[in-house]
Amino acid sequence: MSSVVVITRQLFRVQRIFQHLRMSSTAAAQPEVLMEKRQNVGVITLNRPKALNALNLNMIRQIYPKLKEWEDTDDTTMIIMKGAGDKAFCAGGDIRAVTEAAKAGDRLAADFFREEYILNNAIGTCPVPYIAFIDGITMGGGVGLSVHGLYRVATERTLFAMPETAIGLFPDVGGGYFLPRLGGSLGMYLALTGYRLKGREVYKAGVATHYVESHKLPALEEELVSLRHSSPQKIDELLTKYHKETKREMPEVPEFSLEPHMDKINSLFSVDSVEGIFEALMEDGSDWAMRQLETLKKMSPTSMKITHRQLSMGGHLSLQECLQIEYRMSQGCVRGHDFFEGVRAVLVDKDHSPKWKPGTLEGVTPSMVESYFAPLPLSYLPAKELHL
Repeated sequence: MSSVVVITRQLFRVQRIFQHLRMSSTAAAQPEVLMEKRQNVGVITLNRPKALNALNLNMIRQIYPKLKEWEDTDDTTMIIMKGAGDKAFCAGGDIRAVTEAAKAGDRLAADFFREEYILNNAIGTCPVPYIAFIDGITMGGGVGLSVHGLYRVATERTLFAMPETAIGLFPDVGGGYFLPRLGGSLGMYLALTGYRLKGREVYKAGVATHYVESHKLPALEEELVSLRHSSPQKIDELLTKYHKETKREMPEVPEFSLEPHMDKINSLFSVDSVEGIFEALMEDGSDWAMRQLETLKKMSPTSMKITHRQLSMGGHLSLQECLQIEYRMSQGCVRGHDFFEGVRAVLVDKDHSPKWKPGTLEGVTPSMVESYFAPLPLSYLPAKELHL
C-alpha cells in the first residue's frame, strides 16, 4: 500500500472524528431522531428536516435497538414512523457520505448498507403493527423505512421514487422484493426509469396502503395513540375511516398518471433483458415509448442490467433473500465505477453529465453482471456476507 493511500485514509479518519464531534454537539441541541412512547404507542420521528430527513448510520443505530426494544415489550400496541417538517418523510440515505468513505477505504461503505438492510428486515418482520406516515418526499432509504411495514399512509404531498439507476446504484432497501409485487411490470418500469409517483397515485400503485390529507395526520396520530384495547383490526378500521373521508372530500384529484400507459408498461417492460426493452420501445415507436427510451439512455447501463436481474429474481424470493443479494450488489457498486460517478454528477458537481463505464448496454457483459450477485470475495475485507 502506497504512503499516499495511507495518508489519505488517515486524513479521512481524522475528518470523520471531527465530523462525529460536530454531530455530537449538534445532536445535543437537536437530535437526529426523536423517539418516545406515547401510552402504548412507540413514535419515531426522523428529525433532519433541513436535510429532508436523509438517513445516516447514526440514525440507523438509534432506530434499530429502539424498534427491537419496543416490539419485545408486551404493552406496545403499534409503532409509528414519521418525518419532521412538511417537505419529506425521508429523501433517502446519505450516499454521498458513503461514496466519500469508500474512496478513502473506510468501512462506512460496508457498515451503512449492512445495518440499513438489517433495519429494513426488522421493519418487515416486526410483530407489532408498524405505520409509516410517508408525507412528502419518500425515496431510496425512506422507502426502506416504510414499504416493508404493515401500513403506509400517503398524502397529497407524497413524492415516491426509486431513482438509483441515475446514480449508478440499484433500487435497494428491499426493492428487489416489493417492486416485483406491485403488479404487472410496474415495478420494473419504476426501477429502471426512476419515474416519480405523486400523491394519491402512490396509493393507486400499491406502494401506500392508505391515502389521507396531510393536515389530518396529527388528528389521525392522536386517535391511534388513544385507541383503547388496540388491535390490528381497530388500527385498520381507523386508517380506513380516514382514507374514505379523504376520498369523499377530494374526489376530483387525478388518481394515476400511468393508467393510460399501463398496457404498454406491462408489455414493453416484461421483456427478459434490458436490450429487449430498448428494442420493444423502438418497435412501439409512440411518443410515450420514445420518451421512456430517452430517459433510459441517461441511466447507468450497468445499473439497469443488474436491476433487471435483481427484480426478475426477487419476485420469487423472500425479503431476507432479497436483502442478502442486495448487500452483495451494494458492495459490487462500491467496488465499481458508476456509483461514484453518478453521485459526483448528481449530488456533488451537479452537472448531471455522468460518464458511465461501460457506456453502452453491449459493454456490460454477463460476467460483469454476475460479479454483482456472486458471494463476496474473501479478499474483500471491509465486508462479509449479510446473514438475517
